[in-house]
Amino acid sequence: MKRDYYDVLGIGKQADEKEIKRAYRKLAKKYHPDTNPGDKAAEQKFKEVTEAYNVLSDKEKKKLYDQFGFAAFDEAGNARTDAGSGFYGGAGGSGFGGFGSRGGFQNGSFHTGEGSGYQEFHFEGGNMDDMFGDIFGNMFHGSAGSGRSGSFHSSGFTGGAGGSGFAGFSGQSGYGRQASYKGEDLHADITVGFDEAAFGCDKMIHIQAADGTGVQSLSVHIPAGIDDGKSVRLRGKGHTGFGGGENGDLLLKVHIAPKAGYERKGMDVYTTANIPFTTAVFGGEASLPTLYGNVVCKVPAGTQSGKKIRLRGKGIVSMKNPKVHGDQYVTIQIQVPTTLTAEQRQKLHEFENAMKQGGRSAA
Repeated sequence: MKRDYYDVLGIGKQADEKEIKRAYRKLAKKYHPDTNPGDKAAEQKFKEVTEAYNVLSDKEKKKLYDQFGFAAFDEAGNARTDAGSGFYGGAGGSGFGGFGSRGGFQNGSFHTGEGSGYQEFHFEGGNMDDMFGDIFGNMFHGSAGSGRSGSFHSSGFTGGAGGSGFAGFSGQSGYGRQASYKGEDLHADITVGFDEAAFGCDKMIHIQAADGTGVQSLSVHIPAGIDDGKSVRLRGKGHTGFGGGENGDLLLKVHIAPKAGYERKGMDVYTTANIPFTTAVFGGEASLPTLYGNVVCKVPAGTQSGKKIRLRGKGIVSMKNPKVHGDQYVTIQIQVPTTLTAEQRQKLHEFENAMKQGGRSAA
């Protein structure tokens, strides 16, 4: 029992022409005999999707199928309305005859006309280029003027004079045209410096060419603000397209090298800064390093070690809006003197005793 044509293509009944064509191309490529040599199951699947596509891609046949189902195309069915219009052209009919008892071309379609099964291969406007190129892709082999007969693997039709399949295609222009497919994408990794990722840069990279001919040198622009793990796309630098289709792309995954003293989280930057003990006690100003140079920042009196100071707009630029920047968060660390003069030690002892006396007085 035949499967519903919509189920065969994996689409809903509301699918438009683009969805139908996209579904067919995907499945035809998957099950094509050239990519599944000797696989009878794949060949049968290929026949099924091709048959489904030839019905659902034609507005009139789709309308009949939606209304009458498979009966619309059964020679014994009453729903078929295309009798006499050339849909089942035989060898003696008008149009392209001479194909033996298995059917022929008429009014832009080829029909096997064999038994009660329906095998129609439709091409719009009577242009067989469309049929073999747009619909069947590389199923029909051979090229213009090559002197070779084509072969249509999916249904067993083999070109050859006097044969019962497609005959007389040898050297015919356009009949060997293949469908075009975009080439596969290539993936590679690239490491950039912390500042290069923050401000953007242009780098020259060297990778193995997609066609295996050698090493290829490419100039790559790293956009300002790119984050670790994001990718840069180089269009057309992937694998070569099939049948004249566009080349695939090269996707470079970016890895950011660390920078001493800096940590990045999204658009924000985290650093640490040492300030003198006296500045932390009395307050004052401290020069703090940023990606954009040193800035002078006010330190409140009594600042404790571990306190964070926020520097607005001193983080990473947004890739979406160059006017927007993240922030920098500076963690304060208080410097403890390691060498003291005798006078300094005396003063600190006096300070210590004063703090102790103050504590007893408060008690």
